Amino acid sequence: MKSARTSILAGIVLMTVGVLWLLDVLGIVESAAYLAPLIFAAVGVLFLSIFLRGRENWWAAIPGSVFLGLAAVITATQLTDGRAGGAFLFLFMAAGFAAVYLRERANWWALIPCGVMFTLAIVVALPQELQGTPVAAVLFLGLAATFGLLSLVPVRTPDHTGRMKWPLVPAAVLAVLGVAFALQATAVLIAVDFALPAAMILAGIALLVYAFRARHNGQHKTHGA
Repeated sequence: MKSARTSILAGIVLMTVGVLWLLDVLGIVESAAYLAPLIFAAVGVLFLSIFLRGRENWWAAIPGSVFLGLAAVITATQLTDGRAGGAFLFLFMAAGFAAVYLRERANWWALIPCGVMFTLAIVVALPQELQGTPVAAVLFLGLAATFGLLSLVPVRTPDHTGRMKWPLVPAAVLAVLGVAFALQATAVLIAVDFALPAAMILAGIALLVYAFRARHNGQHKTHGA
């Protein structure tokens, strides 16, 4: 039954893509703009249908999420800017690795690329004004959170049953680096925010001092005359 459903779905997808492609070749409909994302989405749906067929097909969630992410990137790039579109690929990949773990809890390793992809999605989506040190802070703090959450997940391996402690080591190192970059970024932002008004205040004080001294010197010369 599941095999028949997959075949039906694959047949419908292939027919739809083929019809659009033919219409584009004949010049009846200009489908080139959405033909590529439709093909990627169709391939992604096929892999997800394989993923849903059984627990042993957990691997299909990874290529399925990649193809769906590519379809989302192309579509979002056509509608918005490239940076927002790029974040969708990492979000879909993060969801794919999360599905791998949720389908088979023995695949605890999938949480690492899941957290990495989610962190990269945030980094890519950051506005242009926050490039540089803030990006490094978000990256390291996101990776630290990934390993920190991994230490809270119970796992079962041939050598160990329960929660793992080794992720706390990279989590601590990455957290220290993230906090350092965050403090540096905060200091830079504070310096930028306060530099201009502070310079204006100092310039105003200098002008007032100059004006008072000029006025005092003028009055002194008048009385002397």
